[in-house]
Amino acid sequence: MHVRDAVEADAEALAAIADAPADAMRGIVHDRTVRVAVEKESATDPNEDLDADPTDLLGFVSFDVRGDTVHVTQFGGTREAAERLLAEPLRFAATETFAVELLVIEGEEELRRAAENAGFDEVGPGPRFEGKLTTRYRVEEA
Repeated sequence: MHVRDAVEADAEALAAIADAPADAMRGIVHDRTVRVAVEKESATDPNEDLDADPTDLLGFVSFDVRGDTVHVTQFGGTREAAERLLAEPLRFAATETFAVELLVIEGEEELRRAAENAGFDEVGPGPRFEGKLTTRYRVEEA
């Protein structure tokens, strides 16, 4: 598994994983740090805007910083990819001595397991997201 920065051409594949509009995912690629997991490293420059092959994309994570906390704004994909990708905001937070926080929607067991396996601790209920309950997870110091 190879992790790289997301590019605009990944928007369709990201949308398929996140069950969100491609235009919204395109905006996230521009506005946040977004990393993607792919089966194997491409022979081309990963920053080149080529057509993304959605079958190659195993998962993604997007995150940003507010105050002294790195917030995982979205993540998804296979459990293994999600677990590997959660190392990205943790690594960033470690260099800044920030905490990392994320939400998992109720019923997303694979993502919950990925968060716990990556070292996140459940800290209580989160806000409702589109009417669904969420659980807040946090790592105090990455």
